[in-house]
Order: sequence, then structure tokens, then C-alpha cells
Amino acid sequence: MVLGRLIRGVRERVSARMNDPEFTKRTETLAWVGRYLTSVVVSLITVMLVLTELGVSVAPILGAAGVVGLAVGFGAQSLVKDFVTGFFLLLENQIRQGDVVEVDGHSGVVEQITLRFVQLRDYDGAVHYVPNGQITTVINMTRGFGNAVFEIGVAYREDIDEVMALMRKVASQLRADEHYAERTLDDLDIAGVDRWDDSAVIIRCRMRCKAGEQWGVKREYLRRLKAAFDEHAIEIPFPHMTVYAGQDREGKAPPFPVQQLSAP
Repeated sequence: MVLGRLIRGVRERVSARMNDPEFTKRTETLAWVGRYLTSVVVSLITVMLVLTELGVSVAPILGAAGVVGLAVGFGAQSLVKDFVTGFFLLLENQIRQGDVVEVDGHSGVVEQITLRFVQLRDYDGAVHYVPNGQITTVINMTRGFGNAVFEIGVAYREDIDEVMALMRKVASQLRADEHYAERTLDDLDIAGVDRWDDSAVIIRCRMRCKAGEQWGVKREYLRRLKAAFDEHAIEIPFPHMTVYAGQDREGKAPPFPVQQLSAP
């Protein structure tokens, strides 16, 4: 009875993990590396067995391979560094297939990770091969959750409290939409007025989302917020120029004649 409960508990736990996308990503990554290492080992064993069947002694070959390997090792330190770094990347679960990461100044979706390099595909579709030995810092943007971060600029004449209330309202409507309800995890978190720019008051805020969903949520929120600002006549600052002719000593501007020309 105790054994049955133990087996049932393990089965339920494994089943729950199988539905976890984080567990699935790690499993796919380790499975690919496992297949790669298995193919290398099987190939080496096959070659040695074939040579043995042909009557070729493999002992001298192995001895020579050891000497050659030692010589190559001194000249291939970067390759060894790639393998060691790749091993720890996999062991510590820093990168998995499907993650959006930035490594060594390159960013994109991880399409493949081996003991030698990480293959990324960026937004333009270009593929980047980053040797593991060059990786010093890994920025993983799809681990656990992601924040959609906003810096909203409004004109100085606007009522900031009313603007922030409207921002919260738009965020609530977004979360009520069934298409985005499962993509967001928390309500809009408004930090407040972040700074005063030359022509705008900048309000900084963020919304916690499921990993990988923050970019789509950000685009949709900005689209809806723009429509709400237009509806409530809230000015979004944009570069413009005020032209004047200067002032006399009394502080009055001289006449500035303007003539409207008809279209040709």
C-alpha cells in the first residue's frame, strides 16, 4: 500500500511537471545535447569495433590519440573553454531552447545550444552563433516572468492624477480581455512621475506578464492608451517650434506680418 502511494505520487508529480513549460524547455534542451553526445560516443565505439574486426589493433591508435590529444589540447584552449562553459550553462540551466536571451552583445531566440556554441535567431531573422567560451553574462528575458515597462510622456498642462487614473483604467480593460487575461499576472504598477523632460512629464510604470508575453502586452497596451488619450484630449508631446520676431525694450514684440499664399 505504501509503495502504491509512493508510485502514484511520483506519477502525479511527473505529470504536473510535464505540463510546466519551464520543465519542457529544459527537457528539450537536455534531450538534444544527450542525443549529440550519444551519437559521438556511439560513432567512436563503432569505429573501434570495426577496426578490431578487421584485425587492426586499437591500442597503438589509442596511445597515439592520447599524444595527439595532448598536443591539440595546448593549441585548442579556446575549444576546451567552449566545452567547459557549455557544460556549466546546461548544468545550471541558464539557457534553454526557446528562451529569449542576450549573450555577448547578441540577442534573440535560442534555437540550439551545444557544448560548443549557442545559436540565436534575432528579430530580423539573422542567425548568430556565439561560442560558449565568449559568454561572460547571460541576460534571460523569459525566465519565470517578464515586465512590460512603459515610460509615458504627457504635456505639462495635463492633470497627472487624471492621466494615471486613465492609465489604470486602460490596463484593467486590457486584463479583462480574455485574449490577454492569461498573459498578464498583475495589475498596472505605476511608480509615478519619473522625470521632467524638455517637453513632457514622464510617468514610469510596469505590468508583470507571463514569460515571453511582455512584448505583445506592451504593444497592445500602448495602442489602447493612445486611443484613450485621443478620446480624452490628452496631449502626447511631440517636437514643435514657436517662432517669434523678438522684443523691443518695452518687452513688446514688433509686428510679424504673415501672408498666406494660395496654392498654385
